Amino acid sequence: MTRCLPANGLCEPTFSALRTLAGWLMALTLAAVVSGCATVMPRNVLPESLVDEAELIGMPGIRIWGDASARELDGAIAAATSRGEGIRPSAVRTDVVNLLAISGGAEDGAFGAGLLSGWGAAKTRPRFDYVTGVSAGALIAPFAFLGAKGDKPLQEMFTRYGQSDILTANVLPGLFGGSAVADSAPLARLIDKYVDRQFLREIARERRKGRVLLIGTTNIDAQRPVLWDMGRIAMSEHREALPLFRKVLLASASVPGAFPPVRFKVRAGGQTYEEMHVDGGITQQVFLAPSALAFRELDRIFGTTASRRLYIVRNGKISPEWEPVEEKVLPIAQRSISTLIKNQGIGDLYRMHATARRDGIDYNLAAIPADFTVKSNGPFDRSYMMALFAVGQKLGRNGYRWLKAPPGLEAVVSRD
Repeated sequence: MTRCLPANGLCEPTFSALRTLAGWLMALTLAAVVSGCATVMPRNVLPESLVDEAELIGMPGIRIWGDASARELDGAIAAATSRGEGIRPSAVRTDVVNLLAISGGAEDGAFGAGLLSGWGAAKTRPRFDYVTGVSAGALIAPFAFLGAKGDKPLQEMFTRYGQSDILTANVLPGLFGGSAVADSAPLARLIDKYVDRQFLREIARERRKGRVLLIGTTNIDAQRPVLWDMGRIAMSEHREALPLFRKVLLASASVPGAFPPVRFKVRAGGQTYEEMHVDGGITQQVFLAPSALAFRELDRIFGTTASRRLYIVRNGKISPEWEPVEEKVLPIAQRSISTLIKNQGIGDLYRMHATARRDGIDYNLAAIPADFTVKSNGPFDRSYMMALFAVGQKLGRNGYRWLKAPPGLEAVVSRD
């Protein structure tokens, strides 16, 4: 996700989030005399030499590196085609293929949820044939993938729940040998509530039609993004399909240090190992596909022709936000990290714009409007999320004016 509050596990750091974390650290210093300890269960770490051959037990081919090379992609496409489970544009019976990419943003995910809800209420939202999500966007993407039937639970997730429904603080044990300063069990229970076996069957049904849902995580050992084909997980009918689907969503939303990483058992070289995955926004705050994947090349491979429209929902602001910074170490560091992450996200928008131009894809970008000035009183402030959801919903219902380029490129694009 793209906006981070120290204990939310759904986003990238923001100024207020880092300030809260700093407060926890100060409390820790004062309470050092009562230091405790935390135990992290050891894991059998996957060796670097086997990282490319590791597969989920009983579910091969359900994921790919988010930075895969052209050679790796060729191999994955060939393997998927031989199984009859590849990305098959011919299965989508339309002249226009609609692509949706949803970024992270923690409570700012309420913007994307509201925008999609309002767009649906206006009866102008297309069916998306290819949907991606990361971090907070990972929690939105499956519901957007299912269309109108996903609107009600999506609204509930971003307007009905608050901080206590997402996390449990676990600061001292986390900082004295643990893996996180908060427990993600409440978030896991929330995911379980909405992602049940019927939900999985619906995802599987749409995947069989050729539609694709990808969720991004970060393999923290490898420092690489991983893209999970959630539809293939759903239609595998493996007994672990539902728990795995839920774990991928949780992993994508698990900010390192705030939430514990999520472990995945894999097989490689005849042995079982455990990978460790965290927030997908650490490597890609929003994504479409590996950059080496050319959609025009897919058309050539499958003998099809399609025009494509890409819609990117950036759950955050893309304009600079002025704020006076106190000339002290923590405020300066907090503001710098927040600025770094914001611009990293904008860099992802530029990367996707370059890919769209290369492949002849119509580029459309939405972001929280600069004039939205409501302030959050803390992680997952329900009043804040309701206000932001309402803004997104109104914009979606009234016909959002999509940006045709990332910030700074609008004039260049208009001249072209």
